[in-house]
Amino acid sequence: MTQALITLAVLAWLLQIALGWWQIQRFNRAFDSLCRLGAVGVGRSGGRFQPRVVLALAFDSERRVCGSMLMRGLTIFAQPKPIARLHGLHQRDLRPDVIFPEDPACQTALSLAIAPKS
Repeated sequence: MTQALITLAVLAWLLQIALGWWQIQRFNRAFDSLCRLGAVGVGRSGGRFQPRVVLALAFDSERRVCGSMLMRGLTIFAQPKPIARLHGLHQRDLRPDVIFPEDPACQTALSLAIAPKS
């Protein structure tokens, strides 16, 4: 009985590692495609027991959004998705409280993504 529980725990651990690797690969592919479009700003929010949000925006030479990615969730099944409504907007027109009025986690991530880099 004990050996079966240990085997099950090891299999679950290996599955979690494999699925985590799969999620990282999906994120890296989406992020690489954004980097090819222009300068990229990244913001992250979330806590230990809240859904995490990662938001990345690609800006062209005129500081307009030319690509975006939003990844949110608690599990390894979170997928990067584009935010089409932001495309074409100038960086100064991105107001987190207007774009995500009901979502403080996305507001925080967007604020960090558009913050001036020092």
